[in-house]
Amino acid sequence: MRIGELARRTGVSERSLRYYEQQGLLVSERSPGGQREYAERAVDRVILIQELFAAGLHSKKIAELLPCMRDPDGGPNERATPQLVTDLTAERDRIDQMIADLTTSRAVLDEVITTAAQEL
Repeated sequence: MRIGELARRTGVSERSLRYYEQQGLLVSERSPGGQREYAERAVDRVILIQELFAAGLHSKKIAELLPCMRDPDGGPNERATPQLVTDLTAERDRIDQMIADLTTSRAVLDEVITTAAQEL
């Protein structure tokens, strides 16, 4: 499929898809005319990349992680390593800390709102 169709099917801009390819996150073939052509499995790959970005991972970490994820048949990938587990645990801990910090900020904001509402 061409880049426009992949963008439409995944809801990701063509510019982002080119960036993913530049970062080694996504692979395409080239047509004789030089246009990008993606395999059907690229749809799932782009959705996974989006989920990993949403989880707070940066492109370099995603590039390290993607080859270690489960194979298409759902079996564990042999490229997963103890270091990967350590790195992902650290990422999860970082996200947990961000959630805790945001929860604290929300509680402070709730107090300010309550106080301000009482003074009206």
